[in-house]
Order: sequence, then structure tokens, then C-alpha cells
Amino acid sequence: MQTWLSGAAETRLSMNLAETLNLGCLCRTLNPERLRQQLETDPCLQGMLDGLATTHPHLFSDTAVFVDPGMRAAVGQAIAAIERVVALPAYQQEALTHAPEIAQHQFGPAGVFMGYDFHLGEDGPRLIEINTNAGGALLNAALARAHRDCCEPMQGLMDASSDLLHINQAFVDMFRAEWQAQRGTRPLRNVLITDDAPQAQYLAPEFALARQLLIAHGIMAAVGDARELSWKDGALWHPALPGAVVDLVYNRLTDFSLSEPSHAALRSAYVAGAAVVTPHPRAHALFADKRNLITLGDDVLLASWGVSAEDRRILQAVVPHTERVTAEHADDLWARRRQLFFKPVAGYGAKAAYRGDKLTKSVWAHITAGGFIAQALVPPSERMVDVDGVATRLKLDIRAYTFRGQVQLLAARTYTGQTTNFRTAGGGFSPVVVLPAIAQDANAGPRPPRTDCLPSSP
Repeated sequence: MQTWLSGAAETRLSMNLAETLNLGCLCRTLNPERLRQQLETDPCLQGMLDGLATTHPHLFSDTAVFVDPGMRAAVGQAIAAIERVVALPAYQQEALTHAPEIAQHQFGPAGVFMGYDFHLGEDGPRLIEINTNAGGALLNAALARAHRDCCEPMQGLMDASSDLLHINQAFVDMFRAEWQAQRGTRPLRNVLITDDAPQAQYLAPEFALARQLLIAHGIMAAVGDARELSWKDGALWHPALPGAVVDLVYNRLTDFSLSEPSHAALRSAYVAGAAVVTPHPRAHALFADKRNLITLGDDVLLASWGVSAEDRRILQAVVPHTERVTAEHADDLWARRRQLFFKPVAGYGAKAAYRGDKLTKSVWAHITAGGFIAQALVPPSERMVDVDGVATRLKLDIRAYTFRGQVQLLAARTYTGQTTNFRTAGGGFSPVVVLPAIAQDANAGPRPPRTDCLPSSP
């Protein structure tokens, strides 16, 4: 007879197993031919994998990352708690006080491909940041379907789950839901996937995947430069959709407030409600502005807003202490810098983010001039990978892609250096394998899954 372990004991065992696999199992699980099939789903996408091998040699890791089910559940609980707080009128009023005027507009869409980034530790997941235009979801979905069991004890763990098999449909449904939130039952005719110089962006291959996915589901789609948009006759137009008014904009710009002059047409259409834009300035102001981490970690303030004791407990455990950088507190922050990580309030992609122990005086002068937060340093967990026959430790973080608070996909990024990057040999996007719950025999005690694949510790 089998029963389940008590929560605490089960969590300790499964966390130990996940860590053991991450630091000991060097098996390469990526099936390149399967990845080719997942990426090149249409003749117009043929050659993508070979092209990526040349232009993006460290985009995909050959190795999966293992996570225990308790950690996966804790990530979901943290995201749900954050979304409940963000929905509060008091929170929104607080967040919008330092947001641009354009963020006051509320048309209904929530924002596609929200990204919650976590470091994993012995005490559970710790939130590093929230992003409103998180890239990589389609690439990671294809990657996850292209990994396979590395050895007999892992059989079944790498099989594509039903979620993975249907996730493309979920992505399309997400775009339709965004359209319906603003336009009701009117049919969605087209989507413009836009960024500045989109073909030159590092994740341009994902734009092509998104375009083809939408077309395959009966929605006209095109990739176009945001600077080529025009606003005339009360409608938004783009030469990539000749003769058609733009219905929905999948917005990949990092001009989160649409304030740059070259984005005036998109800004005008958005403010007028003439085009559905997702993600949008309001979502960035409510979720991704780094100053919101200060609010989410302020237990006294959250209690005054009526946030439940359970949600406050979750947030206190998940959100690292965060504070605003000011000139008045510069000396104190400098003295504590080795325990801090500094980020710009509107930053993204780890740009202009600095570990305190790596700071130079010139960078410090820039940080204290304003526009930064200081976050308690949370060390990342690690993944051991085989790089040209050498066992190599890489750092890792976990990204949860979500829509309206529901986790659609977990993915990992493995790297070396101060911040996440795609310059690390053996690193890049990695699929996340959630281990099965630890079962126990009533007479024999707990039995974790076999780990015969583990080599001796390097």
C-alpha cells in the first residue's frame, strides 16, 4: 500500500532529489531533430534551427532543469497572491502615483506573456522580478517538446505532458481573450507583432513562430517595425498588413510608456482605444515597475489594505527585501552593497543591473543619481552541465509564463556571470521537469525515484 508523506517531509525529500539531479545528472536530453520538427512547422520556417546554431549558439541548453513539485506549487501560490494584491484598488492607486499618465487607461486586456522570474533556494522560491513582455515562451514550448528521457530511471519524466501538447492552442486562446476583453464578440481579423527593427532583435525567431502560429489558427498576422505604424482616419495602419486596419498589436517594445516620438502612432491608437494593445502601459505600471517590489514586501501596508494573513505570509517568504536608492541613504547602501542587487525601476532583461559586490565608484555615482532600487541579494541555484567533456556549474533561474495569474509554462535559463544571458557555453533556455511526488510504502518508508543516472559527484 502507498501513502503520501507529510508535507514537510515530502518537500525535503523531493527538494533534495531535484538538487541531486541538477548537480549530478549530466545527461544531455535535447533531441536536435525533434527540436527542428517543433520549430520548422511551416515551409517558411525551414532552416530556422541551422540559422540559430550560427547566430544564437547559446540560446538552447542541451540539458533539462529539475524542480520538485512543492517548489512548483509554491511558485503558483506566489503568483496567485501577487495577482490578488495587484487587483486591489488601493494597490493600483499606489502603483499609479508614480506611473506615466498613459497607464491610467484601462481597456480590459491583462497582457499576454507575463513573466515571473524566481531564484530557487532551500527555503523556497524568491521573486527576482516581474516582466510584462517576457520573451521566449514559444521557443521554450518547442524546446520542452524536443527533450527526451536521458536514461532508464528518467523514463516518463521527459514525455510531453498534455499541457505541452496543447500549449500552442492556449497561446492562441490568450490572444483571442485579450481581443474579447476589449472588443467583445467582434471577430479578431489580424495581429501585428511589433518592435523596433524586429528582424534585428535577438528573439526575432520567436516573432516568426508567433506569426505562423496565429496564421495556422486562422488569424492574419504579420511582423512589423513599430516606427512604420501610421495613425490616420481614427485607425492604426501598417504596411505589413496592406489595406487592413490593425486589430491587435502584440507589443514587444521596451518603450513601456509609448513615450518615444517614433511610437506616436501606436500611442495615439492606444489612447483612443482604436487598437487592442497587449501588453500595455498599465500592465507595466502595475506589475513590472521595480518599485512595486517595495510595496509587495511591505507587510504593514498590505495589512492596512486588508490583504489576507495567508497572502501576506506568502509574500513575506517570496519577495526579497527591496528599497529605493536615494542620495540620502547612499552611504548606508554602499556599506551594505555586498548583500544587495541594484536595478533600474523600469529595467528589463538584466540591463543596467548590478551586483553590489561588483560595483565601481563610477557606476555607483550613476545608481545614486536616481531611478534605482536595491534588492536583497538572493543567490541562484545551480545546474551542472557537460561542456566539451568538462562538468561545469551554471547558475539558473526559473521563469513562469502566465496569463491572468495562471501559469502556462515553466522554463529555466542557465548562465554564468552577474545576470542572466545567452553568452554561456552549455547554457541558455532549458526545459523544466517537475519531478513526481515522493511516494512511500506504509511498511518500507519513503521511496524517492531512482537516480541510477547520476555519475559520481564531480
